[in-house]
Amino acid sequence: MESRIAKAIGMKYSPVAVVLTGDRPEGALQFKEGRWGCVVSMLSAAAKGKTAVFDRKTFGCLGGGVGLGFGNQYVNFPAGIEYFLSTGNKDFCSTDMGKNIVRNMPAIEHGERYCKSPEVAGKFVESLPITDIAEEYVVFKPLEKVPEGDTPKVVVFYVNPDQLSALVVLSNYARDNNQSVIAPFGAGCHTIGIIPFNEDNSEKPRAVIGMFDISARKQVDRDILSFTVPYKMFLEMESNVEGSFLQEHEWLKVRDRVNKA
Repeated sequence: MESRIAKAIGMKYSPVAVVLTGDRPEGALQFKEGRWGCVVSMLSAAAKGKTAVFDRKTFGCLGGGVGLGFGNQYVNFPAGIEYFLSTGNKDFCSTDMGKNIVRNMPAIEHGERYCKSPEVAGKFVESLPITDIAEEYVVFKPLEKVPEGDTPKVVVFYVNPDQLSALVVLSNYARDNNQSVIAPFGAGCHTIGIIPFNEDNSEKPRAVIGMFDISARKQVDRDILSFTVPYKMFLEMESNVEGSFLQEHEWLKVRDRVNKA
């Protein structure tokens, strides 16, 4: 499945299809059961041509399980996810269990400080559209490897600021308002998983800009953000490339700069 958008904006990386399926692709990258891994690292691998697969035992980390739609894995987080995201849980870390866990996860004690307090972090978690998908597997694969007729759940673009500008404009090109894109706070996997999955339920879904997750930034190039669209919005945007600003002089001047970078 080729993308007119990817060609028009001069993408370095392949758009990534996120597919929910009952079939495990042969030869796909997959985390080992019970081993830690970052979902965003697999997304980056898919953008470079690989295929990756996850299931309920191989989602890498509890946040990844949530982001991919495998239910509320945060209930299994030691010492409470609301403390981990904020100020830490020193009381837990003084227990025998806590002392063992904090050796590998020091942020449990001092917190990641992404939220001001456990109360704020708890409200953030409550606001997430936590989803429990029916399918057994979540697959990341380059869009060009998706057979015609198959339907991804969402499509993820890895883009620099110039390309992101084009996608924001294109997302609003045929809409009757200018509110077709959101940039929510969340983990990298939230913004390519459950948040755009939730947008897919809307009659006019919005695109989701992501990869603001400081903990995941090291998994992507320094000038890259993600732009994720439900598949029906992807088709809408694809149909609007022809005749749009993407074929006009102003954009072509900017694309020349992208191609030379």
